[in-house]
Amino acid sequence: MSDVHAARRLLAQRMVCGAGADAALITSPPNVRYLSGLVSSNAAVLLPADGAAILATDSRYAGAAARDCADLELVIERVLGPALAAEAVARGWRRLAFEAQEVTVERYEALAGLAEPPELMPLGHVVEELRMVKDETEIGLLATACAITCAAFEGLLGSIAPGMTEREFAVRLERAMVDLGAEGVAFDAIVASGPNGAIPHHSPSARAFERGDLITVDCGARYAGYHADMTRTVAVGEPAAWQREIYDLVAAAQAAGVAAAVQGADIGDVDATARDMIAAAGHGAHFQHGLGHGVGLEVHEAPIMGYGRTGRLSDRVPITVEPGVYLPGRGGVRIEDTLVVRAGVTAGQLGAGAVPPQILTTTTRELLVL
Repeated sequence: MSDVHAARRLLAQRMVCGAGADAALITSPPNVRYLSGLVSSNAAVLLPADGAAILATDSRYAGAAARDCADLELVIERVLGPALAAEAVARGWRRLAFEAQEVTVERYEALAGLAEPPELMPLGHVVEELRMVKDETEIGLLATACAITCAAFEGLLGSIAPGMTEREFAVRLERAMVDLGAEGVAFDAIVASGPNGAIPHHSPSARAFERGDLITVDCGARYAGYHADMTRTVAVGEPAAWQREIYDLVAAAQAAGVAAAVQGADIGDVDATARDMIAAAGHGAHFQHGLGHGVGLEVHEAPIMGYGRTGRLSDRVPITVEPGVYLPGRGGVRIEDTLVVRAGVTAGQLGAGAVPPQILTTTTRELLVL
């Protein structure tokens, strides 16, 4: 993928130039991977506004860098930031942008404390903005991660029964994703049963499933670096009237949010489409988190869709739509899909029969009674 990474670097260089910097120091691991192709826990890219980029890593990854990033000049160091900053000054790139959202105070002081320090300036979320729009190869990798997630979850539905613990199911689910081809999990699975379902990010516990529980499962596989994200809520035994009521509400709000997530849609409007429906049913106070987020090389990345957020959705932007209702002490429901905004569908067109966004998580959204 060297041509792909070179094209990405060229786009980023234009933004570095537009920011008024001579070069940028890229240190966020997902951003380094996006621009170079190197998978490493210790790597950085020195990206000039014009000219060839430099990749730095330590000896542990030297072989992988030489193999996977042959088109880049390679520097082998242990402490990367100061080494690349000094290299920038030596090459006349004195105005150096850095990723302020990722660089700690200690690391900043190491850059500023060089014998000949560069003029440091924050770069902003330049690479993250580029990462929002995926190419078809990236979308294919994300689709594979989602397919693995769905298959693992569906394959274990029959095992859900009274007596199984949240932690036991979470372990089985994560193991199944790896067995089906995932390189790992996108995040630690959330399994929240009964009253724990009122906690959106509950950590699986030793609580055993009971008849009458709603169980919310939020999970995702990671495949070739790309992260899936799906949530389903199921019932153990016939659900009570209040459980069906909030399930139907969340399902309707989620469907409305998915339908609104089209090219050109305002992010705040998409959030409001689902949020207002839940509020109108009297549960506004029971849905406090954002409607969704971008997914890709990170499970939570731009764009973030929530109240007060700004921006518009574009073609080939994968996002999640995940409304929920959480009743303290009783339980909750969340339904979440990963989908891709597609060209040719713009805000206001769906009523005329336009094709909706491409949904990658295909497990049924009907309430399953187990």
